[in-house]
Amino acid sequence: MADNVGFGTQIRKSPFFDATLRHGAKNFSVYNHMYIPRDFGDPAENYWNLINAAILCDVAVERQVEINGPDAARFVQLLTPRNLSQCEVGQCKYVLITSHEGGIINDPVLLRLAEDRFWLSTSDSDLLLWAKGVAVYAGMDVAIHEPDVSPLQLQGPKSLHIMQSLFGDEIADLRYFWSRELMLDDIPLVVSRTGWSSELGYELYLRDGDKGDKLWERIMAAGQPSGLRAGHTSTIRRIEGAMLSYHADMNINTNPFELGMDRLVDLSLDAEFIGKAALQRIHENGVRRQLVGLEIDCPPLAGPNTRYWPVIVDDEDAGIVTSAVYSPRLERNIALAMVALDGSAIGSKLGVRIDSDEVDATVVKTPFIDPGKSLARASVNR
Repeated sequence: MADNVGFGTQIRKSPFFDATLRHGAKNFSVYNHMYIPRDFGDPAENYWNLINAAILCDVAVERQVEINGPDAARFVQLLTPRNLSQCEVGQCKYVLITSHEGGIINDPVLLRLAEDRFWLSTSDSDLLLWAKGVAVYAGMDVAIHEPDVSPLQLQGPKSLHIMQSLFGDEIADLRYFWSRELMLDDIPLVVSRTGWSSELGYELYLRDGDKGDKLWERIMAAGQPSGLRAGHTSTIRRIEGAMLSYHADMNINTNPFELGMDRLVDLSLDAEFIGKAALQRIHENGVRRQLVGLEIDCPPLAGPNTRYWPVIVDDEDAGIVTSAVYSPRLERNIALAMVALDGSAIGSKLGVRIDSDEVDATVVKTPFIDPGKSLARASVNR
């Protein structure tokens, strides 16, 4: 029981809140103005549950911004530099939402539910307010709101078997980064083959908040024979997979080229998008810093870093460690860091200042595990 957490009415609770308490949630933080469970006990045990079996995570904090109307497709393209001209109904896309200066406002997963209806499944920033503000001046026929939609993540190698227990064998036909509308008993859902784990997994978007407890327990019961456990998004696994966290690894002052996300920017688009001119200038001038992977040579970190550690090159501050953790599978400390360009080459030797100590670090390729995302992308058979 989370006895050490004070829950107020000014911060929202998810439809799965009471269920997570029953299943062992011990600590919460706040994300998109909603409580999210961050602790179900030993994070290493949570990690091994994820990569060996499956975990169920309350990620209702990933609020949906729904954009619908005759100009919905044109408006969504205005928000992002990623080319969406080939995005089909039922398809999902990871996109960046950029400011007029080229900075990243949010990095949602986009779901196209119909020709004129989209969801943006948001990271931790007020994308709803941004989209509404843009719409005031866009001159397009769109409606924008936050629907009653709350996602769960079912992630891990046993997730398909659990999904088949719930929905039948045909769920195996759902491709990576595609979605479909389904009913589970009387529970309305959108189900996508996505997730924030770099493992095989699914997200179940609940479309009726009154059925949150029922959905949670239904999934847990179906997953019991497969070793399903209640859990939280694994910092260890997401850093191994070089999955970026908004506010940690990027923010409004970070541009896509610094993150190595050039593939999400199409400067040749005929359509206009916010930040196009700025991103063109950045692309032409080049960047002065780059997000890289590090291996840090020190005793195993007790947990993820909770503040930015300085990166040292030639006795000068040259960047920051944005995310760091000990990987029990790799048996080493791994990190993501934003560093000056002259220290970003693979094999570069850097220093990292942790509290009063400076330790050695080496720039390495990312992702640290499964660089082709073969686990998440794998074809699944019935």
